[in-house]
Amino acid sequence: MRCPYCHSTNNKVIDSRPSREANAIRRRRECLNCQRRFTTYEQVEESMPLVVKKDGRREPFQRAKVAEGIKKACEKRPVSIDVIEHFLDDLEREMMDSGVREIPSTWIGEKIMNELRQWDEVAFVRFASVYRHFTDATDFMREIRTLLESRKDGGEK
Repeated sequence: MRCPYCHSTNNKVIDSRPSREANAIRRRRECLNCQRRFTTYEQVEESMPLVVKKDGRREPFQRAKVAEGIKKACEKRPVSIDVIEHFLDDLEREMMDSGVREIPSTWIGEKIMNELRQWDEVAFVRFASVYRHFTDATDFMREIRTLLESRKDGGEK
């Protein structure tokens, strides 16, 4: 670690403890060259897989973007933010545990749709309308029919 004052790399750790959020280690260091003290933070670098879009583009996974889409679908519906956050945590964990470097956006979209179908049918249809690019009422009716048929077959809601 380079001293921010004299730029020497010769220093020692005086104190080490978890940060307030417990997602990093806070280290208090002393430069052996100029004897000044400074603080550093060490944290795990998590590298999420890249998302492969339908047109072949690749972009970093953006939790906030996914969360926003889910929250819009669930707006004014009985789905709590805690449930959404828990799902997002599980989704990220599953992506990290998969060990792959790239994940198709369709995989993420289907995971979200499956979860929304269980939480709230209105939120599911809202999300599906954007995700599947509904263009008219026929698309909505087709999705609702499928939803109603699955309800009969599986005894859901």
